[in-house]
Amino acid sequence: MHAWVVDHPGPIDSSPLVRITRDDPQPGPGQLRVAVRTCGVCRTDLHLAEGDLAPRRARVVPGHEVVGVVDALGPGTGGFRVGDRVGIAWLRRTCGICTYCRRGQPNLCSAPRFTGWDDDGGYAQYALGEAAYTYGIPDAFDDTEAAPLLCAGIIGFRALRRSRLPEGGRLGIYGFGASAHLAAQIALAEGATVHVVTRSGAGRRLALSLGAASACDAPDTPPEALDAAILFAPAGDLVPVALQALDRGGTLAVAGIHLSEIPPLDYARDLFEERTLTTVTANTRADGDDFLALAARIGVHVTTTPYAFGEAGAALSDLAHDRVEGAAVLVAEPAPR
Repeated sequence: MHAWVVDHPGPIDSSPLVRITRDDPQPGPGQLRVAVRTCGVCRTDLHLAEGDLAPRRARVVPGHEVVGVVDALGPGTGGFRVGDRVGIAWLRRTCGICTYCRRGQPNLCSAPRFTGWDDDGGYAQYALGEAAYTYGIPDAFDDTEAAPLLCAGIIGFRALRRSRLPEGGRLGIYGFGASAHLAAQIALAEGATVHVVTRSGAGRRLALSLGAASACDAPDTPPEALDAAILFAPAGDLVPVALQALDRGGTLAVAGIHLSEIPPLDYARDLFEERTLTTVTANTRADGDDFLALAARIGVHVTTTPYAFGEAGAALSDLAHDRVEGAAVLVAEPAPR
């Protein structure tokens, strides 16, 4: 099969990805093999390619928003059949025995594995998934639309819930890319007022078209105090900015796996009056199931920018330079049969 691998982490414009040919992967117990149709291009892939996240194995295949069709099942794999359309997401395996797994917090598992970081992902013609963390794809979404739902959507959904946004509340969203534009639609459908802060002009236009009450340039201040906020941009200098925009008792949820350095916080100005700063590490299986069902039910509109399989490096470069509207998605080359 053809695949892209992280050959030498570094600035994206130095071409850290290379295209290779390797043997098709074979599914083991509890696994399934997916003939990839599309794979979302996530900012985490960019962090991996550039070395912000140290690769956990040499020449790993990135990509953890994988949509395709099951074409082989490993021994003892249940719940899926050959021909099913499925999605493979970021969290691919949890241990099931650590303290966190036993108390119902597998998102905090002490020995997790992640797609496109610990194990090869979807920038390839085939990918392996663990059945326990593989999702059926709702018919409401085509292959290109479905890909960003599997990380951008699921993590955005968890970040929204972690922000403790009250019913009918005022939500601030900092950064407006793939994850933010999906979380915003969930919040709006549930009756929130949404204010967006982003340096991207295209992001501001998209936010307003989706129903945001305001969209301003970073680090400007929204026109009213916020009950909750989510930071999607990997910019630590926006943490105090977002905290200062919160009303009393508000919560800021940081959604990214990587964040630049946070400036010193002033307790009285940034945190007093019971403001809360929290983070999102990973999702649970239930988060994924709940989000996909909700997205289909309310008719979430997924804005995508498709790229041919051979343009993986260009897609990541465009993401790095804020040239992507919505979510970038690689369209795979069908593998020969």
